[in-house]
Amino acid sequence: MKLEDFIHQHREAFEEEGPGPGVWAQLEQQLPVSKKTTVVSMMARHWWKAAILVALIVNAGLLLKHMNRSHNTMVVIPEMQEMQIYYTTRIEQKLDELKSIPVAELGLDSTTRKELELRNDTYRMLEKELANNPGNERIRAAIVRYYQMKLELLDRILSEHDKHNNNDTPSNKKDVI
Repeated sequence: MKLEDFIHQHREAFEEEGPGPGVWAQLEQQLPVSKKTTVVSMMARHWWKAAILVALIVNAGLLLKHMNRSHNTMVVIPEMQEMQIYYTTRIEQKLDELKSIPVAELGLDSTTRKELELRNDTYRMLEKELANNPGNERIRAAIVRYYQMKLELLDRILSEHDKHNNNDTPSNKKDVI
């Protein structure tokens, strides 16, 4: 008998659908019995991991909040804060007066006007230095001097403009003619 003939005669024996039901029953008996785990039971076993995770998240949030606060605000020193409020309000008033005057009358170009603004590069550099060295008296004095010089310059520009406008009044022109 040939192999092909044997396969054709016993073809049904080769085409079984898998192991019988007895094999599966024996395998199920050999498997260990597992308990159904719930989230609560898992947390009970690993509570310390969850506590560490929560602590890390809270610490990261507090650290980010502290970093943002320290970068966004000037160092809070009561005397410096009062001085800053005083000078910034005076400088802003003078700048508002300057902005109300037409550009042609003042004769200031855009670069000069930009440099007259309160928070220019010099101010930012001094503010950064003060944040890095809050106890340094020289930096504090430099900031005060910056404010004073800015205010003096604005006063001088406004007084020159007023003097120029007073000389060009109609009553003075009649005297000249």
